[in-house]
Amino acid sequence: MTDRRALAAARLAVRPIVRVAPPSAPERVRATTPPHAIRRRRLADGAFRLTSLAFALSVLVITGAIAIELFVRSAPARHAFGWSFLSTSTWDPVFSHFGALPFIYGTLATTFIALAIAVPLGLGAAVCLAELMPHRGVADALTFLIELLVAVPSVVYGLVGVFVLVPIMREFGTPIANTLSFIPFLAGPVYGVGLLTAGIVLAVMIVPFIIALGREVLLAVPQSQREGALALGATRWETVRHVVVPYARSGIMGAIFLALARALGETMAVTMVIGNRPEIATSLFAPAHTMAAVLANEFAEATSDIHLAALVEVGLVLFGITLVVNAVARLMILGVRGGDEVRA
Repeated sequence: MTDRRALAAARLAVRPIVRVAPPSAPERVRATTPPHAIRRRRLADGAFRLTSLAFALSVLVITGAIAIELFVRSAPARHAFGWSFLSTSTWDPVFSHFGALPFIYGTLATTFIALAIAVPLGLGAAVCLAELMPHRGVADALTFLIELLVAVPSVVYGLVGVFVLVPIMREFGTPIANTLSFIPFLAGPVYGVGLLTAGIVLAVMIVPFIIALGREVLLAVPQSQREGALALGATRWETVRHVVVPYARSGIMGAIFLALARALGETMAVTMVIGNRPEIATSLFAPAHTMAAVLANEFAEATSDIHLAALVEVGLVLFGITLVVNAVARLMILGVRGGDEVRA
């Protein structure tokens, strides 16, 4: 009997003690909440989810509706000119011959010039305001003033370009063209209005986007990244170049492509300083035309159906270029993020 008692006591000693954990806070709330209140909350969550999904899908619906409307309205021009509409340079409303190549060239050329000027300037200013400015208050004040430039209407930039930039381009561009006439990009007469003038105006308009967004992205880099590089003996310049900027590269690219989208669709300022000549010229001083500008100039004056359809097709091409640019930008940003995660 004693052995049996000892064996039972040993079994009790080695038996695991199961402790029941107290219920968590959500479980206690559910236990004390009436069933009708739980059902009401579930209905509210479902309604919120459906409403959010509807808002998200509405963006796609609106975008698709715009594309369909442009495609339908441009049908006469597509049937009349086909793919030659994108590869010919004749734009003659009198004889109803239309080709959009000069406008595509002018849009892409002015955008490229604007980015070539604005990206180095904007990125350098963003690095200075985020990393090199000795007082944070001064940097915040300067950033606030720069962000105010975004709110300036484009027609104001156009007026400044007409009364300030065009005379400067005419005065200083003429000796440059005479001296460097053997370079095709700098040859020809200088009128003041032209591709280079429009590109400079666009650069002034988009550089505040790059500065403001670039500074915010650089400030979002963890301070531990800077301190680690400095602790290893890196200088301030090496820290910014090899640590801070690569860490914020995806955000910087997003700021650049946002500025690119603004430059592609700009209308009034470019219309006032580009010269509005539907021709393709290699010289940066030559007048040109853009897709947005021709829509603003001729849409209200289009009398024939084929002219109106050609303008709508120009808008369709601009719409397509904008979508392609944004899609490529998104893919590039995702590629940069994926490469950063692999390296990490």
